[in-house]
Amino acid sequence: MLIRLPDVLRADELTKLNALLSSMRFDDGAVTAGSAARDVKKNLQAAEQQASMDPARKLVTAALSRCEAFIDHTLPLRLVPPLFSVYEPGMQYGDHTDNALMSLPLVRTDVAVTVFLSDPADYDGGALVVDTDGDPKSVKLAAGDAVAYSATTLHRVDPVTRGRRVVAVTWVQSLLRDDVQRALLFDLQLAIRKLREAAPGAREALLLAKARASLMRMWSEP
Repeated sequence: MLIRLPDVLRADELTKLNALLSSMRFDDGAVTAGSAARDVKKNLQAAEQQASMDPARKLVTAALSRCEAFIDHTLPLRLVPPLFSVYEPGMQYGDHTDNALMSLPLVRTDVAVTVFLSDPADYDGGALVVDTDGDPKSVKLAAGDAVAYSATTLHRVDPVTRGRRVVAVTWVQSLLRDDVQRALLFDLQLAIRKLREAAPGAREALLLAKARASLMRMWSEP
């Protein structure tokens, strides 16, 4: 399942984040790639142990944490500290799938999240292409928007031919490792919310919420 998350970062947050990134050192991104992806990863990545890294990561994490659709879709249990990547002309990230486990302590990567930090008019190429069941979807969103998708998919970043593509990337260990179960609970949550808006206090909404809570108890892995 792939879901677009508009306006994750507010304009003031985007300005602050880009200012933090402007002071960072960026190294060869292949250094942090898994063995299968190393040969196809050609980008730059913010080096660790920089003074501006911690506030930048906290800013992205806080923005995601208040995003209702992100919470409903991913049901987050743990989050990998965000990485910041830059793609300049000639850079790309070929078809790959993400490592199953990342960070320390280890986080199981159920859902991948890309937060776009560059205006799409400022660069050509650089679309994120996610292969969902053999149906590749091309994603290139406004600065501040994000996309969440299953980390088990094959995906790539098309070559940048002009300008500079800047993104934050993170991964979520969900309370539910199964993508189909998460999609079902997400649909139920949307239905509950719409029903409550249309008919406040409706018993049907209570019954749906009861069923969703029961499924959470059956499937979740806290």
